[in-house]
Amino acid sequence: MFFFKQKIVVFLIKFSYNKSINEHLFEDSDMMLEYQSNRNIMCIDLRGFYASCECVMRGLDPMESKLAVVGNLKRQGSIVLAISSAVKKLGVNSRCRYFELPKDKGIIMAPARMRTYLEFSQKIVKIFLKYVPLEDLHIYSVDESFLDVTETMHLFATDIKEMAKIIMGDILEETRLPAACGIGPNMLLAKLSLDLEAKKNADGIAYWHYHDVENKLWPVTPLSKMWGIGVNLERTLNSMGIYKVGDIANFDVKKLSKKLGVIGEELYYHSNGIDKSTIGAPHEIHDHNYGIGQTLFEDYYENIRIIMLEQAEELGMRIRMKRKMGRTIHLSINYSRDIGGGGFSRQITLSEATNLTHEIYEACEYLFTKFYDGRPIRKISISIGHLCDDKPLQLGLFEDRERQQRLAYTMDKIRDKFGKRSILRGVSYLDKATSIRRSKLIGGHYAELEYHK
Repeated sequence: MFFFKQKIVVFLIKFSYNKSINEHLFEDSDMMLEYQSNRNIMCIDLRGFYASCECVMRGLDPMESKLAVVGNLKRQGSIVLAISSAVKKLGVNSRCRYFELPKDKGIIMAPARMRTYLEFSQKIVKIFLKYVPLEDLHIYSVDESFLDVTETMHLFATDIKEMAKIIMGDILEETRLPAACGIGPNMLLAKLSLDLEAKKNADGIAYWHYHDVENKLWPVTPLSKMWGIGVNLERTLNSMGIYKVGDIANFDVKKLSKKLGVIGEELYYHSNGIDKSTIGAPHEIHDHNYGIGQTLFEDYYENIRIIMLEQAEELGMRIRMKRKMGRTIHLSINYSRDIGGGGFSRQITLSEATNLTHEIYEACEYLFTKFYDGRPIRKISISIGHLCDDKPLQLGLFEDRERQQRLAYTMDKIRDKFGKRSILRGVSYLDKATSIRRSKLIGGHYAELEYHK
């Protein structure tokens, strides 16, 4: 299953070391060498992927044609998923809304076809597997992958850049899709060289090694241009007087750790080009919470409860699939930008863990009633945290919670076998409901062209 990029994507690497070693490491810079990897890692990106796929299907040159892929052409506020290189040259921001695209520049407006893009992605994966075994391939997203060619490069090329050209040429020949490639001794430097240099180079290739970090990575500013640093983290670092990546690398790591915890230590490593993760042994992701959010295409008021119940239903199903339960329910409401934005974000901790839809909804209903001030709503998100493994529910005085849990699992099995629309709550058939429409989407966007008719 592919997970699409929202723009702010954080890929933090967990290091294994004890406190005494950690303190000694930062007191003796020579110890940093112990954490340097010297693999041949490629990070290959399919340039303007959705837009390039559309160009290929229309017999157009992806690098020369002006095309934009729009989530929904019927909505002026719909998100632009991708723009071609030629559109970028017009000064258009790749993260914009449909109404922000210039209509007089000859840009082809293409509706999203997510299922078709996934088919292209699967073809690319098959190409990668011609050059590396599965254990040396990490699919980071639908349009970006890491390849460790350390053990197989000698079969195809004499050096790493030649290897990159061969693979990119194979992709172009098989699919007509252009690619860019960042190369490094570890996953981090491969990714950074891709994002910060390769996409700007004429041949689409960049190779960074440890000796390049000071000259190429340290000057980077603003900090959010670096992989793994989002806007909120950048704001926190700025408040500490940190504005360039080099400022992190030369900051007191103990102060970073005190302020940011383990993230501060990871940032210190990353700013020095250090990355302990490997493709063959990917980092473990610990589930701290599960959440679901939705940006709405029109203003909601009290009727937001319809969407709230639908989200509680899906969230409950998700955590039951993971055999989890949670105690802390979080509700976030964002008001319409037309009235200045704002909103509230509140949570409540239950006395007992749950994974029942109606109990999740009731917690959200309590928070909504307490904090909503009547303004128009454009986004709602709910999440559940303080997780534990699934267990039999404590019997209630007036309801059989254990029976309700068995019923919920039975409904989940039916949905898993016959699709999410096989069993729906009555609320999903109301005019303001969105579950039926969203069930036709992949990654939040239309799977096929016919849904735009």
